[in-house]
Amino acid sequence: MSEHYRAGAYWGCRPESADPCATRAETFFRLLAGCHPSYARWYEQNDSTRKALQLGFEPTHETFLRFFGKKKYQSGPDGFSFGAWTGHVEQDQGGMVLLRCGSAAEVAPNRVRLFFPSEPAGSARMLGAPVLAGVMRAMAVAWEPEWAIATSDGLWDELSGGSRLGCFVGWMTYFSRERGEVPALPAPVRVEPVGDKGTLVILSPERLTQSNPEHVALARLVQNLLEERGLLRPVVGAAGAGG
Repeated sequence: MSEHYRAGAYWGCRPESADPCATRAETFFRLLAGCHPSYARWYEQNDSTRKALQLGFEPTHETFLRFFGKKKYQSGPDGFSFGAWTGHVEQDQGGMVLLRCGSAAEVAPNRVRLFFPSEPAGSARMLGAPVLAGVMRAMAVAWEPEWAIATSDGLWDELSGGSRLGCFVGWMTYFSRERGEVPALPAPVRVEPVGDKGTLVILSPERLTQSNPEHVALARLVQNLLEERGLLRPVVGAAGAGG
């Protein structure tokens, strides 16, 4: 049985106008395009698949400025919300991005989330370490989040324990530089810098799953070590563990 995977980056109150948000969005989609061929084309999200396939767009700064100028993509008194889809109808291809940025709200975090297609164990068209690590780096560089995670829904439920965003680890976890220095961690964990932005922790080169007790044990070990160093704490303004 396949587990569902997602990646999400989260940051608290950061009021930004449409222009810097459009710059960040353009950078993010450009970097995504280098992670996998499925990210080469994008469509505005729509409840109708047929309608969505008529809403293709080029993810440029000018395009996002136009989107963020529309009332339907404005989130309350400040900030912007937007959804995009790769146009792949097949369940084992493509993906979807949902983002909220520019908000000064202190209750719900700004965020960008990417949902991966379902792939059976042993298949790694997209759900392989190189693609997910690229996605995490794209999120970190473009959005400068406080914390980001790429993991399966099962591991999310297993490790979050009902705690707030920022308080648990996944297959891959990103920590901004402001969170502190990530210590050396036991093999097979890799700790990699993301420019001057922060640090990416990759628990294993193979796909981490909730169904593998060794994977869960490794994740719990690393989570405990990072918690001892003060790296696991709630994202400012994040309410609950829902992502």
